[in-house]
Amino acid sequence: MVGLKPSDVPPPLGVKMMSAGAAACIADLITFPLDTAKVRLQIQGEKKVDAAKNIRYRGVFGTISTMVRTEGPRSLYNGLVAGLQRQLCFASVRIGLYDNVKNFYTGNRENPGVLIRILAGCTTGAMAVSFAQPTDVVKVRFQAQMNLDGVARRYNGTMQAYKLIFQNEGMRGLWKGTLPNITRNALVNCTELVTYDLIKEAILKHNLMSDNLPCHFVSAFGAGFVTTVIASPVDVVKTRYMNSPPGQYKSAINCAWTMLTKEGPTAFYKGFVPSFLRLGSWNVVMFVSFEQIKRAMMATKKSIETTN
Repeated sequence: MVGLKPSDVPPPLGVKMMSAGAAACIADLITFPLDTAKVRLQIQGEKKVDAAKNIRYRGVFGTISTMVRTEGPRSLYNGLVAGLQRQLCFASVRIGLYDNVKNFYTGNRENPGVLIRILAGCTTGAMAVSFAQPTDVVKVRFQAQMNLDGVARRYNGTMQAYKLIFQNEGMRGLWKGTLPNITRNALVNCTELVTYDLIKEAILKHNLMSDNLPCHFVSAFGAGFVTTVIASPVDVVKTRYMNSPPGQYKSAINCAWTMLTKEGPTAFYKGFVPSFLRLGSWNVVMFVSFEQIKRAMMATKKSIETTN
C-alpha cells in the first residue's frame, strides 16, 4: 500500500483522504512556479496579442526569469487558489482512495498484481477528474494569463472566473477538456502510484534501504520521471484545449491534430523539463508529507482512543 509498511494497520479512509489532500496542497505551494512555467511553455506557439509577441520562453528557468522580469514574481503563482481547490478535491480522491479501490478489486488479497494496481490507479484518477475538472480549467487559464500592460486580463479573481466561464460557455465550459484530462490523469495516476508502489516494494524487498525518507525520495522521484514520459503528450493537449477560447479547436482530437500539423511531433513534449522537475519534486514533497501527516493523524487518533 502507498506509504505504509507491511506491519502497519491501514488507516481509515477519512484519514487517508484528508492526508492526501493536505500533502498535495503543501506540494503545490512549493512547486507551483514550475507548473506555471510548464503551462507557459506548453501554450507557446499559439496566437499572441501584440503586447506579448516579442516574449519568448526558453527552458524552465528562462521562463521563470522572463515571467518575473516582465510580469513580476506574483505571476508565478497565478491560479494558486484554484490549484489548491483542485488538490483538495482531486488528490484526496485519486490518492486517498487508491488503496481502498485496489483492495476492492482484489477482495483484500495481499500483493496484488501490476494490472490490478493499474486498474485501481486509472479508476481513482478518472473519478477525481469528474469532481475537480472546473478547478483545473480555472487554474490553467490563470496560469496562461499574462500580467502585461496592453494585455486585457480574462479574469480578475477565482470566483469571478468560475462565474464568467459559466455565463459565457455554460456548464460545458467548466468541464472543458474533460476527456483529455481523464486520459491524462488516468495515465498519471496509475503510472505515478503504481511506479511508486513497485519501486518502493523492490527497494524494501532487496533491503537496499529501510522504509524512511531516502526510500520515499528515490521512489517518488523515479515515479515522477516515468509519469512525465508517458503523460506529457496528453498533458500538452489538455493544457492547450482547456486554455483555448471558444471555437479555436473543435475537440481535443482536433487540438492534437492541429499541433501535429502546424508545430510537428515535438510540440507534444513542450514543457517536458519543467513537467519533470515539477512532477519529480511534487512527488517527493507530496509522498513524504502524505506519510508524515497520515502517521501524525493516526498517532493522534490512537492517543484520543487511549485517553477515552
